[in-house]
Parts: sequence; C-alpha cells; structure tokens
Amino acid sequence: MKSILSTKKLSVAQKNLLLNASLSLIEYNAITTETIAFKLPKKDIKNVIFTSKNAVNALLGKIKAENCFCVGEKTAALLTENGFHVQEIADYGAHLAPILIEKYSEEEFTFFCGNKRKDDIPNGLAANGIPFEEIQVYKTSLNPTKFKQDFDAILFFSPSGVQSYVSKNSLSNSLAFCIGTTTAAEAKKYTNDIVIANRPTIENVIVQVANYFNKDE
Repeated sequence: MKSILSTKKLSVAQKNLLLNASLSLIEYNAITTETIAFKLPKKDIKNVIFTSKNAVNALLGKIKAENCFCVGEKTAALLTENGFHVQEIADYGAHLAPILIEKYSEEEFTFFCGNKRKDDIPNGLAANGIPFEEIQVYKTSLNPTKFKQDFDAILFFSPSGVQSYVSKNSLSNSLAFCIGTTTAAEAKKYTNDIVIANRPTIENVIVQVANYFNKDE
C-alpha cells in the first residue's frame, strides 16, 4: 500500500477519497495560522481584495464591502455564504492582478492579507498607480515536524507548507503533489518529482494522487 503524507489535516470526505483508493494516509498541519490585531480604516469599504479564507475569517462580522475580489473558489464560496458580493475571482494572485489593472484602474482597494502574502497584487497595483491599502490580518507560522519514514507521496498546499516540511525532512524519495504553480515553484527547489493539480483545490490534489497510484489497475 502506498503511503501518503498530507501537510494539512483533511476533512472526512477528503480522507475517504484517499482511503477508498487503497492509499494509507498520515496527516498533520505543516503550518498554523492565527488572526492578529489590526485596525480597520472604516467599516464600510467599497472594494476589498482577499487571497485566502484565513483573511475572510478574520474579517467576518467586522466589515461591510460593496465588491470583493478574491483568489480561489473556496475563498469566494466563504464570502458568498456570508452575504458578500464577489465581483471577480481568479485561481492565483498573478491572475487577479491583471484583471484589477485592466478593468478597475479607476478604483481604490483594501487588501486584507497574511504576513506571507505574494507580491503579485500589491506590486501590480503600485506599478500602475492604482491606490490601495494593505492590512495584515493574520500570520502564518511554520510547524516543523520530523518524520522517521519516507512517503511515496507528499501533498503540499502552500509554499510555506513546503518550507516547513523540508526544514526537518528530505523530499528526495517522495513524489510531491502540489495544489498550484506557486507551491510547485517552492517544491522545485528540492525535487523535480512534482505533480501539479489541474485546478487549485484540495480535492483536485487528492484526485491526482488517486489517479497516479491507480493508473495501472
């Protein structure tokens, strides 16, 4: 039986996708996130940018926003569930930035993010003279854990997750399944044995793993 390590604790449904594919699973949280103290410019904000569910959770009940621009289907779903209007959605910050620049260059934005956010959106807005305020609302910390065994596959969901794992372990004997290109770019520093999900969702990462190890059956 192939051994799988997930660097994020999975839901019951997600775990079952792996177990039903006759794969053994060990899971842990390679990173932790926590909301930090922050100051809001005002309660009613016209245009808000979110690149993660963590940022949304930090703001629930604290703001009203006319338009939300976000990265990721899960982020968009969480916003919609809580009564926010999602104006634009993209799979990556690198994809959202050009949309903001091309279609909303006359607007102002408030970007709620974490301490390890990527530069694509703020750099893109700044380079095009689009006014924005960046407010950090949560922080990501590494949770390094040493494992005594090698795994056939390791599931990574963020660059920070890769950094956390390799700080105590090697990737040399494992296949790295990555949720997206940004995570894969970090993993590529340590291995060339990488599979990238077709879509940046946890479920798609798991489907890739199941398909990979059951392709000969």
